[in-house]
Amino acid sequence: MAHVATRPSHGAGAGLAMVAILGFLLAGCQSLGLGSLGSGNSRTATGTNAPVDAFANLNTGSEEDFILQVGRRTHFAEGSAALDDTARTTLDKQAEWLQQHSHWLIKLQGFSDDPGSPAQNKALSTKRAQAVMSYLVSRGVARSRMWVRGYGRERLVRDCPDIACKSQNRRVISNLRAERET
Repeated sequence: MAHVATRPSHGAGAGLAMVAILGFLLAGCQSLGLGSLGSGNSRTATGTNAPVDAFANLNTGSEEDFILQVGRRTHFAEGSAALDDTARTTLDKQAEWLQQHSHWLIKLQGFSDDPGSPAQNKALSTKRAQAVMSYLVSRGVARSRMWVRGYGRERLVRDCPDIACKSQNRRVISNLRAERET
């Protein structure tokens, strides 16, 4: 005789409880304005799903366009100013965008959060910014449009002992400028 597996019966009460819970959850979504999200009409959403008007009319060639469409951060390994594949991919996008929008100047700000003295960190952050500039020049961006500044441990994204957190501070930010800073 073959044994047939069956589901244990929890009775009608358990089924009704599940339907009630589901109903409460759906009602909660409606009260938060989340019920219309699946309809494609996100303009009626509220809270964290509300549209951001600041980027509704993003202008091609604007600083916002550069930040959102290209990315301005280049990250580095601890103690290094070498560009990895991810950094080169970001910089290739930056170079292409900068060539299309040649009216922008670029301040390359280097940062570090590495072992060593403040002077060593400042020197490393400057080397990182110079590495980014050299790469952008190799991709056709005029050196005369760029300048570097190393900040060392100044202006940390986060001050923390965790390695994953500290890695956020090992970066170069490509900041667009309308005119050269002194």
